[in-house]
Order: sequence, then structure tokens, then C-alpha cells
Amino acid sequence: MSDNDWKKRLSVVYSTNPDFKYDVEDFDETPETLEPSKQNLRVQLDRRHRNGKTVTLVTGFVGDDNDLAELGKTLKTRCGTGGSAKDGEIIVQGDNRERITTILTELGYKVKCIR
Repeated sequence: MSDNDWKKRLSVVYSTNPDFKYDVEDFDETPETLEPSKQNLRVQLDRRHRNGKTVTLVTGFVGDDNDLAELGKTLKTRCGTGGSAKDGEIIVQGDNRERITTILTELGYKVKCIR
């Protein structure tokens, strides 16, 4: 993160002290992953911006990108399809709403399937 980004986050515009150092050690960029029983995930079908292809979209995950990728890999493996996990969303190719809802429930997540 650049120096200006830290300044914006600290709400400091200017300091007359030539020895002033921004205290940036207290900020943690990665959000802490909630346990599965506290997660509220939404499973839905999506066709927008995908050239007519159907994908199952899992949203609402709160946590680290590595944990998101791990959950995405589990879902893709158990469904036997491809997909991706980025920007807080898991995309699984095809209409796998029922299967993904079942898998997430088995793993302890709160799941709402949006039709």
C-alpha cells in the first residue's frame, strides 16, 4: 500500500513535525474468517455477463482469501466441475444449487438458496 493510501486511512492530511511517522502497524488488511456456523451464504443461479452460460454463485463469505479459495476448491471438487473463487464470491460452472446447498449445510454453514 502506498504512503498516500495509509494517510487516507489514518485521516491525517499534514503534519508540521519533520520527524512524524505514520503509525501503520495497527492495521490488519486481512479480515478474520468467521466460523461456518456464523456465516450466512447465499446460493443462486447466474447468467449475466457469461455469454449465456449458467453458473452457480455463492456469495456472502466473510474471511480470508485463502479460506475462500479452499472452500471453492472443495465445492468444485465435490461437484466435479470447474469455477473460480475471488472477490468474496465462489463461481461453480453449471446449475449445482441443490448439490452446493447440501454440501455447505454438511460443512456447517448457514445457507439460503435463492431461486
